[in-house]
Amino acid sequence: MQTLPTLFVSHGAPTFALEPGLAGAKLTALGRRLPCPQAVLVVSPHWMTRQAQATLSLRPETIHDFGGFDPALYTLQYPAEGAHLAARRALELLQAAGLSVTPNADRGLDHGAWVPLMHLYPEADIPVFQVSLPEWLDADGAYGYGRALAPLADEGVLIVGSGSLTHNLYEFRLGDPHAEAYAAEFAHWVRDAVLAGDHLRLRQALAIAPHARRAHPTAEHYLPLLVAAGAAAQAVPASVIEGGIVHGVLSMDSFLFGTDLAVMQGADANKALPH
Repeated sequence: MQTLPTLFVSHGAPTFALEPGLAGAKLTALGRRLPCPQAVLVVSPHWMTRQAQATLSLRPETIHDFGGFDPALYTLQYPAEGAHLAARRALELLQAAGLSVTPNADRGLDHGAWVPLMHLYPEADIPVFQVSLPEWLDADGAYGYGRALAPLADEGVLIVGSGSLTHNLYEFRLGDPHAEAYAAEFAHWVRDAVLAGDHLRLRQALAIAPHARRAHPTAEHYLPLLVAAGAAAQAVPASVIEGGIVHGVLSMDSFLFGTDLAVMQGADANKALPH
């Protein structure tokens, strides 16, 4: 079985579900290009727990874990099936890496999962499960978490870290088209590290990157990037899925690890892979 690449996706605000902007169409195109996975694993900062958990629901509910937005957002559903066998395998791998684990049969998909998946796999035809983000993880721990989950990429599971390349909600301005320079500078610094395959620099970003504390007053939306990077079979090639900056401060760039997207598109320019 072909080893799948891993993906970090910036999920932005919940409004991304209704306002795809630059990133939405590019994620849809990516979903059509990638080899069809047997399941999608999502690690999101909107599910943080003391112990590692995984969702075992056969039909996970769509959780509307946000408030104050367009009422239309609360009517959206992402009716994908669950993937309980893959979820149990994820727990086995994490336990083998020395972590305490707990299955969760009741929890659905938070917006860090279903909002970007509405663009990546809009037909909701790929089974989905989530693995929680332990609240005690630091940068190296998040990277190691990804390394522990890496064998799943050899078993038909697309590993997705869903977060935000920049995430300063103190400066969030809904609908503001002006991009703050500091957010762009931080995003470019991280992009350079990704394309260079410099995962050490990625793990150190919140300490050494320009404007890191302003771009991420807290770390939880950056850590899924490190999970995706750690789960990758190889640091390079890597690709950028450009999404621009929305709401003034949220970079919507995403990264694909282990595949050169330009080469993939060139080799298969006129054919989409079926799901």
